[in-house]
Amino acid sequence: MAQIARLGEELHAIGRELRRANEIQVHRLLTEQLDRAIDDPTLAAAMSTLSGISEHKRRQMLFANREYATILLSHRTGTIDWSELLGNLRVLCRNEVFAEYWERTVEHRRSLAAGSLERLVGEAVDTLMEELADDPEEWWIVGPSPEPPGD
Repeated sequence: MAQIARLGEELHAIGRELRRANEIQVHRLLTEQLDRAIDDPTLAAAMSTLSGISEHKRRQMLFANREYATILLSHRTGTIDWSELLGNLRVLCRNEVFAEYWERTVEHRRSLAAGSLERLVGEAVDTLMEELADDPEEWWIVGPSPEPPGD
């Protein structure tokens, strides 16, 4: 019986690793597409839902999205914990281009599932942005609790 339980645990661990590998591969594909779109304005227009912006600004918005997705992937794959995720986002939120990207894409986040990691991280970024607007000089201490949600 103990062997069956151990095999079940090992199978579960292998499944988690396959999921992480798949997440990384999907991110790699998305990053390649974003890189191509950043290099080619016609592809950028096909990838972006933002209207009324210049080609230059569209490329910046795509790159901001790329950076945010990379930080999120780092947390998803266990490379960084919640506290480190917040630290990385705290620095990213100080960037004017990212701040504009975040403001312009607010509608994109409305459909995120309640309780999903994307929703929780989005809410954390919203908090960071609000607190940075109030006191940008104290940027290293703004934001939600360094404890992961649900702990």
